[in-house]
Amino acid sequence: MRRWFLPQTPDVLAVLREQADQTLDGMHDFAAWSAGDATRARAVRDAEHAADEIRRRLQTQLRAAFSTPMDAEDIYELSERLDAVLNGAKNAIREAEVMQLVPDAPLARMAAELDTGVAHLKTAFSALPGDADTATAAADAAIRSERAVEHTYRTAMSDLLEIQDLRAVISWREMYRRYARIGDGLVRVAERVWYATVKEG
Repeated sequence: MRRWFLPQTPDVLAVLREQADQTLDGMHDFAAWSAGDATRARAVRDAEHAADEIRRRLQTQLRAAFSTPMDAEDIYELSERLDAVLNGAKNAIREAEVMQLVPDAPLARMAAELDTGVAHLKTAFSALPGDADTATAAADAAIRSERAVEHTYRTAMSDLLEIQDLRAVISWREMYRRYARIGDGLVRVAERVWYATVKEG
């Protein structure tokens, strides 16, 4: 009988990890799309919508939870920042379709690194809150993926100097920048992982 009066304790970390799983699925599709598989565009959009639904469920559970296994603000921020990564991928596809651009080799390389970076973030989420060493090591690995994205971005932007068509330069510059901004999103998630582990420690 007493069990009826206990406060709710939803497993919010399980939902956060579910969002990470869905985000990684979407980034796999984004990497495949960037490598030339145009049929994956729909899958990225579907993954983004599914991740949004999971995020909303997480927010509802955070409001209802009497206590959480780590700071509720950190869980909320990790979810929001991860959401921005997959949103960035969806928006990059939309922009490419509007400009009628087919991803080139630099975009394919950047997307592959972004995919790898999200895989590292998934590992970090799985380790929270108890295994700070694994979580922070995975966050560092995600940041290294972003640095690889940044390296490809700088090289690709430099190569644009050889193109005479100004409209083409503007279009490709925008696409490169969009992928680089997704990388910035990876770093924001990784930094919050570090912050959360410091607070828990």
